[in-house]
Amino acid sequence: MTDWHTKSGEEVQDSLQSTAEGLSSELAQQRLAENGPNRLPEVKGKPAWLRFLLQFHNILIYVLLISALITALLGHWLDTTVILAVVLVNAIIGYVQEGKAEQAMQSLRNMLAPNASVIRDGKRQTIPATDLVIGDLVLLEAGDKVPADMRLLKAHNLSIQEAILTGESVAVNKNTDRVSIDAPLGERSGMAFSGTFVGAGQGRGLVVATGAATEIGKINRMLGEVEQLTTPLVEQMAGFAKWLSALILVVAGILLIVGYSLLNYPFTELFMIIVGLSVAAIPEGLPAVLTITLAIGVQAMARRHAIVRRLPSIETLGAVSVICTDKTGTLTRNEMTVTQVQMPAQDYQVEGSGYAPTGAILDEQQKPLQSTPAALESAALTALLCNDAALHEQQGQWSIQGDPMEAALLSFALKAGLNQQDSHKDWPRTDAIPFDSEHKFMASLHHDHQGNGRILVKGAPEKLINLCTRVQGADSTNEIDRGYWAQQAQDMAAQGQRVLALAVKEVPGEHNLLKMQDLDEGLCLQALIGIMDPPREEAVHAVANCLSAGIKVKMITGDHPGTAQAIGKKIGLQNTEKVLTGAEIESMDDAALALSVNDVDIYARTSPQHKLRLVMALQSHHLTVAMTGDGVNDAPALKRADAGIAMGLKGSEAAKEAADLVLADDNFATIAAAVEQGRTVYDNIKKVISWTLPTNGGEATTIIVALLLGMSLPITALQILWVNLITATTLGLALAFEPTEAGTMQRPPRHRHAPIVSGVLAWQVVLVSLLFLAGMFGIFSYANARGDSIELARTLALNTLVIMEMFYLFFIRHSYSTSFSWQAIKGTPVVWLMVGIVIVAQLAITYLPFMQQIFDTRPVSLTDGLFITGIGICLFMVVELEKQIRLRLTSFN
Repeated sequence: MTDWHTKSGEEVQDSLQSTAEGLSSELAQQRLAENGPNRLPEVKGKPAWLRFLLQFHNILIYVLLISALITALLGHWLDTTVILAVVLVNAIIGYVQEGKAEQAMQSLRNMLAPNASVIRDGKRQTIPATDLVIGDLVLLEAGDKVPADMRLLKAHNLSIQEAILTGESVAVNKNTDRVSIDAPLGERSGMAFSGTFVGAGQGRGLVVATGAATEIGKINRMLGEVEQLTTPLVEQMAGFAKWLSALILVVAGILLIVGYSLLNYPFTELFMIIVGLSVAAIPEGLPAVLTITLAIGVQAMARRHAIVRRLPSIETLGAVSVICTDKTGTLTRNEMTVTQVQMPAQDYQVEGSGYAPTGAILDEQQKPLQSTPAALESAALTALLCNDAALHEQQGQWSIQGDPMEAALLSFALKAGLNQQDSHKDWPRTDAIPFDSEHKFMASLHHDHQGNGRILVKGAPEKLINLCTRVQGADSTNEIDRGYWAQQAQDMAAQGQRVLALAVKEVPGEHNLLKMQDLDEGLCLQALIGIMDPPREEAVHAVANCLSAGIKVKMITGDHPGTAQAIGKKIGLQNTEKVLTGAEIESMDDAALALSVNDVDIYARTSPQHKLRLVMALQSHHLTVAMTGDGVNDAPALKRADAGIAMGLKGSEAAKEAADLVLADDNFATIAAAVEQGRTVYDNIKKVISWTLPTNGGEATTIIVALLLGMSLPITALQILWVNLITATTLGLALAFEPTEAGTMQRPPRHRHAPIVSGVLAWQVVLVSLLFLAGMFGIFSYANARGDSIELARTLALNTLVIMEMFYLFFIRHSYSTSFSWQAIKGTPVVWLMVGIVIVAQLAITYLPFMQQIFDTRPVSLTDGLFITGIGICLFMVVELEKQIRLRLTSFN
């Protein structure tokens, strides 16, 4: 049964056959045997050995293993070792990261309370929380962790922090009232939920659900059932590997048949040519360079306070088209701040954010007050004295003790010019009535040193307005218009503010005891105080950046709809007129929800199931979804999202374990920065691929043409392997360090299913392959024509290939702008370092005698060297001219 919140305590007690004496030990043991212990069930995963072996079940790994076999056949054991090491490292990384998902559910299990105070057989006793059963009478005190889902029977000033379940930062005041059957989790005031924390007060209640049947148990079950989607990069690389593997096999097979049957090549010679073709076509270093590119992205994101837990998820951020974000602490500061003071004579706005007492108080003309009016100072004094919180400053940082809303009142009082110590010294407290959820106010009695007494009250407007008979004006008091002030409070609440009322009553100096009947008459309303968790300034800019990048931002919160809407407007969300609540989501089927998600940007009073459904509804439109969260309630949605982002400061361990990234500063601006970095990583990956495929294509095309024309190979398989090994780990690696290009966040997000080899890249492969073919065959034919030896001709072709790859590197660095600029030519330190390494390596293979013996090379003259450099320049000019024409045609369209 899940509607315990709709029943009275007596009805629940009758249903569960429990009494004020609690359960008997015999009945408790019987129920424990029937229902099992109060713990979350463990989800069985794959055996460790199987999870490790499955890391090798990937077509890209097969391609790498084939590459290793080929290099082994050529006798290059060092290359074979390197390739196998890459395969093993990738498998270990995948194995470790996959194990993190299982830790997420273990984190949930660790969140349950270890012990519980119960009444059994009429005696209070402490038992392991795992032994709790339905019907147990449990006692709760401040600091306790709620051990099971409970229907409260008694609640004295009881408040419970339920952020892990609801996402709402403010503790919930509990009572024993029944609520409607469709009340969201955050409004079930008569319930206490397993895993939440008791912030204040005492209570007792009956256990109505244990283990997997609790709200946290339902989340655990959802987490186990949620399918974790693969990343776009993994999908694309898998498709690319299949395509490349099939192409190499088909071409190799055709050439083997044609060469042996039609061209009458000796089989052994033909087989070695095919091996050379495979070496040329397979990008042996590409997986390693891609992994390094992602690793560099990890370091860059760490510097921007985003900690990456799953390597491929970096690139996923670059494809994000929707960000579903929590409100509290992510878009807002998670620090309550007084923003408005509504008084009979004037309405004041209060600047500043957080608990630091800095910020002006503005009048109705939005001008800072030069001095504090007496009525405002009197209200500020009430806010300061009728208060149990404390503000502390240490090294410029302000921290609080006590309730966040009371701390906000203290900060406001200090902004009004009051001093904490002086005020308490001038008006020491004599007596007090603490806040209670039943009467909804706090009152304190104070006396100054002249014998004057004063009762100060703060509380819920709906309660305090009815207690007041007068309002405090600028110079006198007037009779209260309760309807007017009730409407003012309602208007302030509609703006997303939490509203408190302040009141005062003068009493004789001999009045030393404070009783409830003292408040029945004579109270004077001083002000309505509007308090809210303000948006982060940087979050406003970050949301604007995301929108300009074509990324939709949707706010999903457990907070009140009015508060969510007000914050949504302040941070600049697009669709703020409509707020979809959890109750409305509950009434929709999946098809109806999928139709509405594109038009709604604010969701309030949501449950874990709602968040998960929203993520899946957005994904049904083929959108790449990032989801932020901090509570246990967010874990299923974080796991399902394409990019799950957990909060590092206030996030639960379950949320962090289910996420792909963790924000070290809980700031939405960091998400926008991470998206920019993700786009940069993807751009660099595309650059690596865009550089690798055409250069490998040029090598392969040269071998194919030579074979079909019956000519000697312009470059041997051994020399090709040298080029691939040296340039892929240097020139290709240099692209991994490329900085963010201008306008990166002005481009729309790419489609999730966009192929990694686009039409433009395919055209570039063809064009550059032909240019490489022309350059290598041109220099090879030129050397043959002038009577050079075959070894020198191949050395010239080898160096021409490397020079063309270097000039093509400078071209490929700028995908969206011209390469004819000083910035492009200047390059980066990494680019010039890698170019220097390649030049030294080529000088070594060309001029060192022992290298000449290994690779069958010959020295090259200075004239030939300048001629080779000229070929590289021509290549650069041709591809850059083609790019400019293509970009102009694209802009016209």
